Amino acid sequence: MNTQTNPQLQLAFDFLQYTNQNVFLTGKAGTGKTTFLHNLKKVSPKRMIVVAPTGVAAINAGGVTIHSFFQISFGPQIPKDPKAPQIINYNNPANSIKRFSKQKINIIRSLDLLVIDEISMVRADLLDAIDEVLRRFKNRYLPFGGVQLLMIGDLQQLAPVVKENEWDLLKNYYDTTFFFSSRALKQSQFTGIELKEIFRQTDQHFIDLLNKIRENKIDEKTLKELNARYIPDFSPHESEGYITLTTHNYQAQQINDSKLEVLNSHPYRFQAEVKGEFPEYTYPADDQLVLKKGAQVMFVKNDPSAEKLYYNGKIGKIVAIDGNTIEVRCPGDYESITVERAQWENTKYTLNESTQEINESVIGEFFQFPLKLAWAITIHKSQGLTFDKAVIDARLSFTHGQVYVALSRCKTLEGLVLRSLIAADSVKNDTTVINFSADVERNQPGPEELIKSRQQYQLLLLTELFDFQPILRNINYMLKIWAENETHLQGNLGDNFRKVLIPIQNEIIQVAQKFQRPLSRMVHQHNDAEQNNELQERVKKGCHYFMDKLASNILEPLNNSGFQTDNKEIRKKISAPLERIEKEAEIKKACLNRTIPGFAIKEYLDAKAKASIDQVGLSKSKTKQPTVILSDLKHPEFYHQLFAWRKSKANELNITISRVMQQKTLLYIAQAIPSTVVELKAIKGMGGTKMKQFGKELMEMLFSYRKEKGLELPIGAEKEIAKAGLDTKHLSFELFKTGKNISEIAHERSLARSTIVGHLGFFVGTGELEIEKLVESDRIAAITNFFTNHKNATTTDARNNLGNDYSYTEIKLVLQHIESK
Repeated sequence: MNTQTNPQLQLAFDFLQYTNQNVFLTGKAGTGKTTFLHNLKKVSPKRMIVVAPTGVAAINAGGVTIHSFFQISFGPQIPKDPKAPQIINYNNPANSIKRFSKQKINIIRSLDLLVIDEISMVRADLLDAIDEVLRRFKNRYLPFGGVQLLMIGDLQQLAPVVKENEWDLLKNYYDTTFFFSSRALKQSQFTGIELKEIFRQTDQHFIDLLNKIRENKIDEKTLKELNARYIPDFSPHESEGYITLTTHNYQAQQINDSKLEVLNSHPYRFQAEVKGEFPEYTYPADDQLVLKKGAQVMFVKNDPSAEKLYYNGKIGKIVAIDGNTIEVRCPGDYESITVERAQWENTKYTLNESTQEINESVIGEFFQFPLKLAWAITIHKSQGLTFDKAVIDARLSFTHGQVYVALSRCKTLEGLVLRSLIAADSVKNDTTVINFSADVERNQPGPEELIKSRQQYQLLLLTELFDFQPILRNINYMLKIWAENETHLQGNLGDNFRKVLIPIQNEIIQVAQKFQRPLSRMVHQHNDAEQNNELQERVKKGCHYFMDKLASNILEPLNNSGFQTDNKEIRKKISAPLERIEKEAEIKKACLNRTIPGFAIKEYLDAKAKASIDQVGLSKSKTKQPTVILSDLKHPEFYHQLFAWRKSKANELNITISRVMQQKTLLYIAQAIPSTVVELKAIKGMGGTKMKQFGKELMEMLFSYRKEKGLELPIGAEKEIAKAGLDTKHLSFELFKTGKNISEIAHERSLARSTIVGHLGFFVGTGELEIEKLVESDRIAAITNFFTNHKNATTTDARNNLGNDYSYTEIKLVLQHIESK
């Protein structure tokens, strides 16, 4: 970038390269702001993207629109408290957070510099919406997430557009609609740099007149001098190349249509060719261009060839035209220009997979002749253009800066003609803007401010390098969530991090605080920290020490910890801080490692940016593949086997894993490794339904694991597996058939005798179990005889009649036998 001849441009570049100060680059029309941007994109040492408020402005700046990149809806953006937790109603689409692609998130996370062109047209609420997105994916505690801003534009030119009903909503939050009323910008410092050397006009007298209009210092003498250019019924010859600037689009359209209509030549229609993604609202030229020989046209693009035969805004006349060729002769040129179709590109920011650098990839192309009818054009569309001769009709001026924009398009006062007189009240200037601009001009930074800001930036990066508080904050928050939900969590994550809290505090946090104290003195001893030998040696030693402590006290517990829970909400609550701990540790490790050879800002920023990028396809946390669950678990391998079985079964049945089986039940099974159906059924959560559904599979897995590990197997293991699928009644019946009595079955199953009697009575009633196997024959006969003679008697009546020698168990069983007959 050739900035040596312009100290203001060099100052702006140095602030962007060596500091983290937000920069507002302003200047009168024609001072080279756009040229500075194009040069900056070529040589910027920082990872940057360019955005603009409108599609055409974005195409011209070689960037993308604010709304498309940050996925912000049109209309007013009601500001939120950036530090307040976001409470989102996901049932209401208007309140839900828009989903960003992984690649866009990575671009934002790795971003150093955000360039906003045409900042004068950006509303305060839109800038705050940008702040909200950047905080969300970068640093929620810093304005704009800690990203540096370069805001380019002239506030004395075109202002933001806001409808009356929109302002009714926004006025409760903002003083003005202009970008400098942004809440986020007020929280951050920014440096205003005004470019003062004007390249468009060389006539100092004309420049002075324009400045008076720009600064709202218009007086009677100025008006008189400007209105001397008022020529009623001015009708220049076509060869002179005048263009008319109007306030409204319909005015320009009427003039162009009427002029084209009177030409007797044949009309030619040229349809634009569009490839890929190129939204209509971003078209840089007419989609369908209708031209005739003799038509006055304007070039709408700079000549990309080495000859530079035309520039954006150059006026000419079509001297020859057919289906494929257009020739344009411009005033003062000896030869006509053969015009070919031009190409515009719609770019998209992507990440290079191999280098992890931000690239501009072309997603769409627009091909059209770079011309438009130019007997007239709106003042709005003339912003940024330069004309040799212009007729200005600003009698219907309706917004701030319109008259100034129109007048400042001309190179000379002599090339300017007024179609209507300029009245004092047609020069609309916002006093708030004037005061703000005056403040910027008064507080221009110099070399001393640059040195101070550069030192502050270097110290900020060094402090950040040895700041482990964010990691500790997330560890404490994670442990708080763990403690509140411990009964629903399994794993060694909580225990492992509780153990390292004191070492982190003593060996990292306290040491880092002491280590940082001399850094401020060292940074201020030298203008450039990278050339400070004493500081470099201290930084190298610090990197070695903290790399070791980071590994032992943070990375090792992370790698050897895990957790599981069936509760989705709790899993989210734990996973969020755990992912932040992992990401912070990963970034810290990368930055320390890159700084071991010495501190260099470019190297540090590059390491931090690339470490901030999430690698697609990698697991975020230990929640998906836990390496350790419980330190005292006797059979962790079998737990993992059960865990995988549950997931597979959930997929097979198309139900949630918790509906297959609770996690605690899996844990209890892995702890006990039951060898019988009765033992398995006794585990909490293995009720009759679960046994019937999954009992056989679980017993097969248990016996297979026991066999693999050399554990004792029960006699008749196959029968145990068969019994596993039985319900509770059938299980009692199977145990009875093995020769066990009612008391023994009740003891083994931890059930009441009456429950077992009920189970066996069921099979007496179905005829599957002979009553004689439970009650002696003479007692059966006596009980049967009583109920035969007493049709409506109860079991109590029977016992009272037969005597206490007969038990209720016997009476109930015989009664079920009688009822089955």
